[in-house]
Amino acid sequence: MKITIRNYSQKDIPAILSIINFNILNTTSIYDYNERTLEQQTKIFNNKLLKKFPIIVAEIDNECVGFGSYSEFRFREANIFTVEHSIYVSNDFQGLGIGNLLMKKLILIAQGQNIHTMIGVIDTNNKSSIQFHEKFGFKNVGIIKETAFKFNKWLDTAFLQLILE
Repeated sequence: MKITIRNYSQKDIPAILSIINFNILNTTSIYDYNERTLEQQTKIFNNKLLKKFPIIVAEIDNECVGFGSYSEFRFREANIFTVEHSIYVSNDFQGLGIGNLLMKKLILIAQGQNIHTMIGVIDTNNKSSIQFHEKFGFKNVGIIKETAFKFNKWLDTAFLQLILE
């Protein structure tokens, strides 16, 4: 099975939307309550591309099975060298190393764009995502208690940071 990492194209939006909406409805990895529409997701991605932020996809047999991107961490001028990233892989393709390939590529792109710091903002219950980030050298730099409310419970948010060299 060959996994290809490539730049996003608009034809990927339905598959990406399926991955996102699965996570919205079934996990705390996205703190939204309601599924996104095709129009909403297209607008989000167009905004990222307009700002020169990357969106990459993982493809197997011409099927988009995961994606990664980043954008601004905060909206202040002094924060332009810090980004917050996201990586999602289809539930049907977990455990194949797709997330690793996406993360490696995002890190390379960030280095090429002179990004200094990547931030992962992760629900503390998502232990596998925290461990995944730690594998790449991300350090847990803080937890903010009860920052989100989803599935009838308060959720804590961990901030994991990778300073790029």
